[in-house]
Amino acid sequence: MDPGNIHSPSNHSFLPSRSQLCVRVCVDACNPGAQLTFPWLACLHKRGLHWNETASGIGEVLADEENTFQQSNSSNSKNNSYSNAIQKEITLPSRLIYYINRDSETPYHILDTRARHQQKHDKAVHLAQASFQIEAFGSKFILDLTLNNDLLSSNYVEIHYEDGKPKFSKGGEHCYYHGNIRGVKDSKVALSTCNGLHGMFEDSSYLYLIEPMDLTHTAESKSRPHIIQRTYGTQASKQLQDLETDSSSEWPFLSELQWLRRRRRKRALSRGVFEEMKYLELMIVNDHKMFKRHRSSTAYTNNFAKSVVNLVDAIYKEQLNTRVVLVAVETWTDRDRINIHPDPLQMLHDFSKYRQHYIKQHADAVHLLSNVTFHYKRSSLSYFGGVCSVARGVGVNEYGLPLPMAQELAQSLAQNLGIQWEPAARKPKCDCTESWGGCIMEETGVYHSRKFSKCSIAEYKEFLLRGGGACLFNRPTKLFEVTECGNGYVEAGEECDCGFRMECYADCCKKCSLSNGAHCSDGPCCNTSCLFFPRGYDCRYAVNECDIAEFCTGDSGQCPPNLHKQDGYACDSNQGRCYNGECKTRDNQCKYIWGSKSSGSDKFCYEKLNTEGTTKGNCGKDGDRWIQCSKHDVFCGFLLCTNLTRVPRVGQVQGEIIPNSFYHQGRIVDCSGAHVLLDDDTDLGYVEDGAPCGPQMMCLDKKCLPIQSLNISSCPIGSNGKVCSGHGVCSNEATCICNFSWAGTDCSIDDPVRDTGGKKDEGPKEMSKNEGSIQLNKALSEEMPFKKLLLALLDFGKKKKEEFHYIRDSCVLLDQRARQVGKRFRSITFLLQFSFL
Repeated sequence: MDPGNIHSPSNHSFLPSRSQLCVRVCVDACNPGAQLTFPWLACLHKRGLHWNETASGIGEVLADEENTFQQSNSSNSKNNSYSNAIQKEITLPSRLIYYINRDSETPYHILDTRARHQQKHDKAVHLAQASFQIEAFGSKFILDLTLNNDLLSSNYVEIHYEDGKPKFSKGGEHCYYHGNIRGVKDSKVALSTCNGLHGMFEDSSYLYLIEPMDLTHTAESKSRPHIIQRTYGTQASKQLQDLETDSSSEWPFLSELQWLRRRRRKRALSRGVFEEMKYLELMIVNDHKMFKRHRSSTAYTNNFAKSVVNLVDAIYKEQLNTRVVLVAVETWTDRDRINIHPDPLQMLHDFSKYRQHYIKQHADAVHLLSNVTFHYKRSSLSYFGGVCSVARGVGVNEYGLPLPMAQELAQSLAQNLGIQWEPAARKPKCDCTESWGGCIMEETGVYHSRKFSKCSIAEYKEFLLRGGGACLFNRPTKLFEVTECGNGYVEAGEECDCGFRMECYADCCKKCSLSNGAHCSDGPCCNTSCLFFPRGYDCRYAVNECDIAEFCTGDSGQCPPNLHKQDGYACDSNQGRCYNGECKTRDNQCKYIWGSKSSGSDKFCYEKLNTEGTTKGNCGKDGDRWIQCSKHDVFCGFLLCTNLTRVPRVGQVQGEIIPNSFYHQGRIVDCSGAHVLLDDDTDLGYVEDGAPCGPQMMCLDKKCLPIQSLNISSCPIGSNGKVCSGHGVCSNEATCICNFSWAGTDCSIDDPVRDTGGKKDEGPKEMSKNEGSIQLNKALSEEMPFKKLLLALLDFGKKKKEEFHYIRDSCVLLDQRARQVGKRFRSITFLLQFSFL
């Protein structure tokens, strides 16, 4: 539609009524030079509507938004067909309130949600619940909102600078809501109300973005105009619940994950790490240009950051079972603390150093928001897999409007969580089939994408199953502990809370009180009879040899915090060393980069090549010169592998793969390598920290060092001279986790109470391993129709989910049987294997 013709008689349906100012403007984002004219403003005056915005003012607002869109996507490939589908209107939202002696809600033009006569930490308190009415695109939307009390942690602080010194303030204004559209199933809303309405809402067909047209609105007697955009939306659903029935042979990047599973010991498959809710404690830092961008107002700047994180939290909790919790916002009000420039890689390195030396707040990740335009292909950059690390749990993000910036932050946080960018070659297999706007991690920039693909979710699972993200399992306390029965969190005055999805067992919990005789209502340590599982019942399995299984305490329905073994423990039959919860070996690293058929090269390769100091083998680079490894450090230099594939599973090859082979001891040995770079400039082509390089030795920064020299905090030593008295393992928190029948800080106390003596209560009885195998094998051997075979596998999988190797072996047999049925069934078999994770 031509904006210049909106005033024509044929378009009178778009003219404002008393309750609505709604003008449809179809914007072609690929034509930023288009001149927008608004002759319909004359009609507004004739109709008696008073509005302090001029035609040029409105044009500037829309043009500024378009320019910001272009800027925030300047480093991305443009999705032309998508931008053509963006539609915009101007609307006057209202808040629904009740008047005295009236039973129905009434629209009210003032949108403020601040509770009258209430403050906390000298900041306004906002209503726990609010409803807004928005008329746009020929429809009326009623948004029912609840304050997102999980957004800010109990230790949340805001930091700004005066005369070069940091000033701390507790709390902060909290006006960030989640909710739904009244009467619309599976709808979602994420809004902030501090200064007008900022955010998004989504129904089954469209995604709507809303924000005020101006930053301030002083005329409280009049409604405040907002811009609302509409794009094609998504169908809200869990990504792995509707996998495409593609053949496993067409999923090489997923099938390569199987090597991880084959190595797992009995019952070490899964502790439900993906299904268990995780909590990413995030700190945001605003640079000085961001502060200037928001009118040099600390409140505006901080509220913008909180609004962005509120949107990210809505995405992560729905799709990744991960809450994003703000622990602090720091704003550089006087000057920048690092050099701000358009090279995001250098900025990332500088910001990492700043975090290590100057930021004292506890956080799983710290991200910088900067009002700078990167000279880079993307709008954000972070260290891959760096969450939980002080040095690598950081990211930098360039400025954009709230939703595009939320998408940038979601992308850079995903990189911290081990989720890769998805190149165009992977798009056919990783596409968000129910999301018209594309997937969050697509390299071809899309606008308003809110869905992680099945591949991204699989990579997050793999990251967790390798032992990554150990810090995500400890839930922080909330800053705003407003008691609300039905929100799924047990708060002051509640004994239980089943949530809106009724997550409790049977009749254990009624109206947030435990039923008579019930000890608990939910959690991995609560059985279906509403009683605690006994002390020693395993509630969270170890995902690998470096993880520590958690056990019920006998007096709580919840599982204790997640811990892993201290760095330096032997693993993988003494071939590897535990480091940050993962078993590090050169074999594992080669498989991770090059696939399951790859392995670490023979020791001869390292001893021969890494001492040369050439492109074929070295210990890094000093300027333009390759560094020779000393004989002591050869196993910590250039990574040499066998059976390299043409393209690595992660990262990109810089230059070319360097093939090498030698005749050694009567056989040909493969000694190939390559420099494989991540976006954050990390070179995976070198042996990673933590890999073993000798007896009681491990690699650190290309050096082979004694484990004792790494200054690792030690656990208590018992009277027998052994760590944890030899009756337990030392955790990453330097505490002893005792074996059964032992207790005490050093595991020196005999504890017969813990030794249950007999078979422990395993909860609801399941089909035995042998029974399950016999029944399934019988089903496989018989001439059974396709549907019956599938049901047999599903039934067995439900009953013995943790015995993955039986599922896997059964799938192999099922594949053989499936040849009589066709390719489609073999693909389902593979996807079932993967989904059982």
